[in-house]
Amino acid sequence: MQTRCALVGMPGSGKSTVGRQLARRLDLPFVDLDHRLEELLGTRIRDYFEQHGEEAFRDREAALLAELAAQPGPLVLSTGGGAVLREGNRAALRQGFPHVMYLRASPEEIFRRVRHDRNRPLLQVADPMARLRELYRARDPLYRQAAHYVIETGRPTVNALVNMIMMQLEMAGAVAEPGEPGPTAR
Repeated sequence: MQTRCALVGMPGSGKSTVGRQLARRLDLPFVDLDHRLEELLGTRIRDYFEQHGEEAFRDREAALLAELAAQPGPLVLSTGGGAVLREGNRAALRQGFPHVMYLRASPEEIFRRVRHDRNRPLLQVADPMARLRELYRARDPLYRQAAHYVIETGRPTVNALVNMIMMQLEMAGAVAEPGEPGPTAR
């Protein structure tokens, strides 16, 4: 099966967790873009940002995303929350992944999920809720532009979100519906 699916959305929307479970369910390779970048950079993204700046990080992110988008074969990709900031990245996602899912979560929902997470630089500000609202206003249109599907995350469990994505993939003919033979290789 040649299913290629990418997940985009705000930091804390569940891309890594849902992507890992989706890949497991589909028996496909999984790549977390941020984790792969940390491996390639040899340091945490937060530290790379501090040492080299956001522009240098975004250059490395764009190069890796373009490489993954151009590779053939099945894959579930979880992107970083800011991967959609560059137009070229949005184009690479849409061209390289026939199924880009926007895991849409409100700023309030994201805050509830990650308010105690000290490893998220975006929340280490005086007013994290205001920062989340600001990021959401700026990025929501970009996520929508990159995505083929919008999955409202709300309060469902990870399993429920994976089921929603599976349903979208089944309706698109990218995976077999339960009890049916699989689609031909794409």
